Parts: sequence; C-alpha cells; structure tokens
Amino acid sequence: MVKTKKTYKKEDTFVIVIPAYNEEKCIEKVVGSWMANVITKHPGSEMLIINDGSRDNTRQILDKLKKKYKELKVIHKVNEGHWATIVRGYIESTKTPHEWVFQTDSDGQFSTEDFDKLWKCRYKSNFILGNRVKRFDPLHRLVLTKINVMLVMILFGCYVKDPNVPYRLMKIDYLKKLLSVLPKNIFAPNNVLSILAFKNSKDLISIPISHKERKTGKISIVKWELIKVCFKMVKDLVLFRLKLPRI
Repeated sequence: MVKTKKTYKKEDTFVIVIPAYNEEKCIEKVVGSWMANVITKHPGSEMLIINDGSRDNTRQILDKLKKKYKELKVIHKVNEGHWATIVRGYIESTKTPHEWVFQTDSDGQFSTEDFDKLWKCRYKSNFILGNRVKRFDPLHRLVLTKINVMLVMILFGCYVKDPNVPYRLMKIDYLKKLLSVLPKNIFAPNNVLSILAFKNSKDLISIPISHKERKTGKISIVKWELIKVCFKMVKDLVLFRLKLPRI
C-alpha cells in the first residue's frame, strides 16, 4: 500500500520561530512543551529554532530533539546576536508553506496556554501581539521597556503596550512586506515591526498574556549595559523616524 502524504489547509497552519542561545538547561523542556501543547493540536504546523552559535550543549540537545520530533527544524549559525537571529528566523519562515508565523523566546518565560488567545484572533488582524500584564524581569529591564514605549509614542504617535514583546502572531505575506522595509542591523527588529504594523494598518491587536520568572540562563542586558542599550535604542528609533518608509 502506498502511503499518501497528508495535506493541510494553509490558513490552519503556522511555524513557530524560536531564537536560542546557551539554553541547555531549559531548551528541551521548552521545545517539549510547545510540541505537546500547541503543535500537536494543529496538525501540519512546525517549529523552527535558530541556534545563534551557542557555546554550551544547546546544539547537541537540539540535534537530539530533531530526531524525536519530525515537526522540528533547526538551523545552526555563527553568533550574531539575539536580534539578527530573530530576523533570520523570520526570513526562513517566509520560505515555509504556512500562512502564519508565531515568534517566542527559548527561555521558558512564556506560557503555551496563551497561544490560543492570539490564534483565535487571526481573522481580525495580520499582526497580533501579546501584552505582558505582569512582568517578572529585573527592574532595569522594566525601565528600559517604559522608555521604549514613551519613545515610540513620542516619535511615531503609536501607543503599543508591549511593542518589543517576543510573543507575536503574524501573517507571513504581511510580514514579507514589513521585512522588505526593515532597516538592516536594527537593534530591536520586533520593536520596529510593531511600529510599521501600527502605522501601516492600525489594526494591530494586543492581547494580555502571562509571564514567568526566568529560572535558567543569563539575562542578556545587565545593569551596567542599560545606558548603552538606551542610547542605541534612541539612536535607532530616531534614524528610523527620519527615514520612515511607506509600505
């Protein structure tokens, strides 16, 4: 008997994009949770993890998980930083047969249970964000977020509650348009994509989601780097405002 390949409606499937760097202590649990609680409930969907040149055992663990989960694809690349890794994931998502891409992080701070809240709203908007109602992050990261929200409001006239949140569902065809005008080497691409979506269509949806305390790994932005990060963020947003593209 010849087995026929199952086909699924494009509009019913998605690819989950997850950037990863030195997450050996939690990556297996995170992948397993998304597979069990989300992917298996949406046949035909898949997960794509971009390993940003991890220096621990993340690569080995991911290679082992690839054999366990047929829906998992992994790309290993040289270390370029978190934001370049996110953009690489988005570009790769546009090459898939799915209609939607969902992006989240690999640190285990987000719940799989909130995914359906965004998925149920996919016919209302091409760009759906989570909004961390209560964040379990160090004070300096919360301050950075407040500064970012104010800058986005002042420079672009956009009030987005959590513009840089790594918990977002986007229609891939729409994402392609946004990526075509996304500045290269931008410090916070998720932030800029939210601005573009708001300015372009104003149908951006923000949905309350939960957030958890980070149990493993190291936080990328530590206190002494806050001033440097703020300067970089302000510079990028100002330059982007001066050259704000139309899509």
